[in-house]
Amino acid sequence: MSRVVRHLPMVGWLWLLWVLLWGSVGPVVLVGGLVVAVGVVVAFPLPPVPGWAPRPLAVVRLLARLFADLVGSGAVVAWQAVRYGPRTTAAIVEVPLRADSDLLITAVAEVTTMAPGALVMEIDRGRRRLYVHALPVRDAHDVEDRRRQARSVEDAVARAMGQPLPDRAPDDDAGGNPS
Repeated sequence: MSRVVRHLPMVGWLWLLWVLLWGSVGPVVLVGGLVVAVGVVVAFPLPPVPGWAPRPLAVVRLLARLFADLVGSGAVVAWQAVRYGPRTTAAIVEVPLRADSDLLITAVAEVTTMAPGALVMEIDRGRRRLYVHALPVRDAHDVEDRRRQARSVEDAVARAMGQPLPDRAPDDDAGGNPS
């Protein structure tokens, strides 16, 4: 029972999801959803996430940024396809990360992929690197802009998750290496 109490937010989320999926608030759906949510939490325990303390205002800012990036992404890619077609320039950009948590690195990769003209191709967990396919990239200045954008996403995600980041990525050699 203590596991259920520790994971009350998860129970609440699963219960809400259940009700939304059924599209009803009848007693059978409410009680059944609660039973299923508690059963899932008991049967499939999640490991604790150390140091995770979401900051509501930072989460709202991150969601606003995510929404803007989704809209912008469609516009950037559509413009590149219409204007330049197959002559659109792109590059794979190596981005050193400061984050050292699997959860944080995954969240940064997901949000980066939703940025305009960006797709995370690979995560090198050992070296703490993202490899981002970026479009359009015409010169070294655009490469640096993409690195800055990805680091900005890393900062926003870390703030939203309440996780501090070191000042520099280990072995930060991103200066001028357009990978």
